[in-house]
Amino acid sequence: MAEGTKVTIDREGCIGCSLCWTTAPDFFEENPDDQKSQIVAQYRIDGDPAVGQAPADQLEAVEEAADSCPAEVIALG
Repeated sequence: MAEGTKVTIDREGCIGCSLCWTTAPDFFEENPDDQKSQIVAQYRIDGDPAVGQAPADQLEAVEEAADSCPAEVIALG
C-alpha cells in the first residue's frame, strides 16, 4: 500500500508482554485500560486501535516486533 504496510493486532490474543511497544515504541503502545497492545493513534486505520499502517521508516522495527511476539498476534500485510 502506498501509505505503508498494513498491520493488524489480534488484541483478544494479546498477553500484554510489552515486547512490541518496547521494540517499536513509535508505532505500538500499551492500552491503559486493558494493558494490551494497540497501535498509536496517528497510524490507526479508521480509528481502530488494532489496525494501522506502518510507515516505511518504522517498518523494520514493526517487523521485528511482529516476529518477536510470543503470542504471535501481530500480522503484517
